[in-house]
Amino acid sequence: MATGAMIHTFTVQLADMDRGVYDELILRVARHPSETDAYMMTRVLAYCLEACEGIAFSEGLSSQEEPAVVVRDATGRLMAWIAVGAPAAERLHHGSKLAERTVVYTHRDPAKMLASWAGKKIHRVEDITLRSFDPGFIDSATPLLERRNTMSLSVTEGQVYLDLNGTTLTSSIHTVPLV
Repeated sequence: MATGAMIHTFTVQLADMDRGVYDELILRVARHPSETDAYMMTRVLAYCLEACEGIAFSEGLSSQEEPAVVVRDATGRLMAWIAVGAPAAERLHHGSKLAERTVVYTHRDPAKMLASWAGKKIHRVEDITLRSFDPGFIDSATPLLERRNTMSLSVTEGQVYLDLNGTTLTSSIHTVPLV
């Protein structure tokens, strides 16, 4: 019998001074059995760092048609395609054609990802942004994960201050254009 998704809850105090976003979020995150803690943590951070009206977790790993996080306007039109991890160039190409904005958040080495996408056809590649964190940041956060999580996330001048279940971690947000 296949194992179902495990639900994790995140109560988040968000203060993103760089974007002027201040909110309290209650996130119920279904963690697919094949999803790693690092991927899930990156997915939660991507959601928080992109928080706006119309944002939602998608079917994620269960769907090949959608990224981890989407932003839709009131009519249902796809505004942002927010991928997590190391999506294939074909998925970025597809997402960039569907959404006004495409961004990738990764917990992996961005240089290796850029190398894997080099020379591949990606629609509007110049408009896609790759974001990553300091080496070890996500790996330091994953052992702190519980089924119910309390999280405070502050962002100022490209620096992330994360308090996860009583432990504080910091990282820069590295933004790399694909070209």
